[in-house]
Amino acid sequence: MQRNIILDTNVLLHDPKAILNFPGDQVIIPIEVIEELDSFKRDVSELGRNSRHITQTLDGLRSHGKLGEGVRLDNDTLLRVTCGGDSHRLAERGFHGGGRTENHLLSLAAEWQHATPERETIVITKNVNMRLKADALGIPAQDYEVDRFPDADVYTGWQTVTGTEAQVAALRKGLPADVPGLTGLPNEYVQVRVGADGPAALGRIGKTPGRITPLKDSGEGAAGIKPLNLEQTFALDALLDDRIKLLTIAGKAGTGKTLLAVAAGLRKVFGEDQFNRLLIFRPTMPVGRDIGFLPGDINEKMRPWMQPIYDALELIREQDKRSPNRMLPPDILECEEISIEPLTFIRGRSIPHQYIIIDEAQNLTPLEVKTVITRVGNGTKIIMTGDPHQIDNPYVDAMSNGLVYLINRFRTSPLAAHIGLQKGERSELAEAAANLL
Repeated sequence: MQRNIILDTNVLLHDPKAILNFPGDQVIIPIEVIEELDSFKRDVSELGRNSRHITQTLDGLRSHGKLGEGVRLDNDTLLRVTCGGDSHRLAERGFHGGGRTENHLLSLAAEWQHATPERETIVITKNVNMRLKADALGIPAQDYEVDRFPDADVYTGWQTVTGTEAQVAALRKGLPADVPGLTGLPNEYVQVRVGADGPAALGRIGKTPGRITPLKDSGEGAAGIKPLNLEQTFALDALLDDRIKLLTIAGKAGTGKTLLAVAAGLRKVFGEDQFNRLLIFRPTMPVGRDIGFLPGDINEKMRPWMQPIYDALELIREQDKRSPNRMLPPDILECEEISIEPLTFIRGRSIPHQYIIIDEAQNLTPLEVKTVITRVGNGTKIIMTGDPHQIDNPYVDAMSNGLVYLINRFRTSPLAAHIGLQKGERSELAEAAANLL
């Protein structure tokens, strides 16, 4: 049965193609939403781009008919732009709201409920408070779930399987091992264990079904940083393997995501000379209140945003000093081979032969992630790290952010790998805070 789908402004700002995701239904865009979209059209961010995209799309549809009467789309959606409903419909239900846009949308929904009782009328909004209001008024309301993906914690990128002593011995000797019936995705890591307390060996699922290839020796670590647990061992192997062009690392605070990635990048640039530069990006997304204007040139302005990267570099430099096989120059923080930049200016660039790290990628939208990945040139490796449960961007959440989008879209690609880090190694207190707070 055809439904009445009323779209809120935040849905169209989030996904300007949302009107295409309700085939066979009547999609209603209130005129108040058009007014709100107009207020974003000069914005230079993704919100501005999405606002301009959807308004241009609607303008193009005017050639097919009058939007007020409804225009039929290719997927049999009937798209309609209409004015808000009569507020007395809400007054009948005991609600006397003001002139806010969300109240106009709820009035419109109540009007369509009354006019077409044979159809279900649903408000689609990413505004939680609006969904609560709608529920209290007896109006069905839902989040926009078209681009939501499973929690990143569900897929860790590695698994433990039961094997034989012969298989474990082969992997420990650096030979591949065949495990009949083994299921997994390309580049998924495996711990092969004999019984609950028996010997174990580590490997990675290769191109041949059921075959596990051994890991390269990661005991030497990277720039003095060594893996402290099983997941970090898998992550370091993927970070140092040039055949993996895209790596996503997800985990809570203190699991070593950024530290391992930066250390591996320094080794690949300075120790192995496999890449021309280490390029580190970070979204400029504040935690808490924004402190406003910062004086100075771009490097001085960016220093507060990038301080976690500088902290990691300082720690790695100290560890490298103590290493018998020192590989980093003493002026590591001043080297031209290291560049720490905001993501703001990445559009339009082509970046070949570089080791790229995108830190705090959970604050990116799927479109921003696509923009970043499509900048990658030949010979470049890109790593995206983040905690999907620590989001400061109000327009994404744990299941719709760019990091989980990337994890799910590239899960089956032989070019990519994913590692979920679980155990915190920063400190005992930091681990307790991550678990308890």
